[in-house]
Amino acid sequence: MAQITLSKLAHSYHPTPKSEADFALKEMDHVWQDGGAYALLGSSGCGKTTLLNIISGLVRPSHGRVLFGETDMTDAPTAERNIAQVFQFPVVYDTMTVRENLAFPLRNRGKDAEYIKRRVDHIAAMIGMEERLNHKARGLTADAKQKISLGRGMVSEDVNAILFDEPLTVIDPHMKWELRTQLKSLHRDFGHTMIYVTHDQTEALTFADKVVVMYDGRVVQMGTPQELFETPAHTFVGYFIGSPGMNLLDATVQGSEATVNGVPVQLGANYGSVTGRVQIGIRPEFVSLTDEEGLPFRLTRVEDVGRHRIIRGEVFGKPMNLVAPEGQPVGADARVRFAWQMVNVYSDDWRVAPIGARAA
Repeated sequence: MAQITLSKLAHSYHPTPKSEADFALKEMDHVWQDGGAYALLGSSGCGKTTLLNIISGLVRPSHGRVLFGETDMTDAPTAERNIAQVFQFPVVYDTMTVRENLAFPLRNRGKDAEYIKRRVDHIAAMIGMEERLNHKARGLTADAKQKISLGRGMVSEDVNAILFDEPLTVIDPHMKWELRTQLKSLHRDFGHTMIYVTHDQTEALTFADKVVVMYDGRVVQMGTPQELFETPAHTFVGYFIGSPGMNLLDATVQGSEATVNGVPVQLGANYGSVTGRVQIGIRPEFVSLTDEEGLPFRLTRVEDVGRHRIIRGEVFGKPMNLVAPEGQPVGADARVRFAWQMVNVYSDDWRVAPIGARAA
């Protein structure tokens, strides 16, 4: 295993990039701790796969360095990096049996037959392929072939890292949950550094110790699921994490009070005088309906999702969602108030830390 360091890393597919807009990955400095389980999360085109391919050696970065431990691996080929990579769509050898496919990485490393059999049997049990070990891969479903790809990525115990590029795309929903559980178990047992690319927040939040959220070629936040939920560092994180995402309202902020269209909103800390395009953000879970003082709320619809309801409406013409318990009456025109300690402040989309506090 190895700590992976990205130092002043940036990448452009243009031969002569002239501006920041020409870069698929904007300059970044990040450390992936040895033995960590990370998820790279973001919408399509944000740079997730490019970043993963730079770590694996499939793409050489335009600028900066990639280090494994203290060793500069920027120009090292994939074979020298001692990593396993699982791609979005299955890559298997159709003429081999399932057992031969799973054993292939270990045979390449010269492992002895007894060790290979033990590891292959163990991984086959994890991916539910014990009964098919002696079947040819040709003719198997895409779902089954992707299980083989996953198994081949996990079969080696001594790799520096295992990289997963949206590996569960073709897996049925129930098996997705089982395989994520198995990946977590593998990480606990062997402590591999794992980096898992996905656009699915449920996959990211259930798999990773730290989620790395990307937007427009940047890493906008690396944090625990709780940090991403409670203190999103960027408005995109607030929008992308959660269902529904964070509510955002234009405001002015002075000290410990925000003003939205002339109505004061209490904040949980002192922010001084905030400049730029100022917004306040609040999760739907921390918004409540009230008949007392608050922001005027115009109801547009109610969605019953079982254990609770999602109340959708507007505040001063801007979308406002809140989560309400079953049975709570909802009037067409009411007011909303916020759990003041859970309000975040943003300037030009980036979270502003309260005075005396460290930025998330």
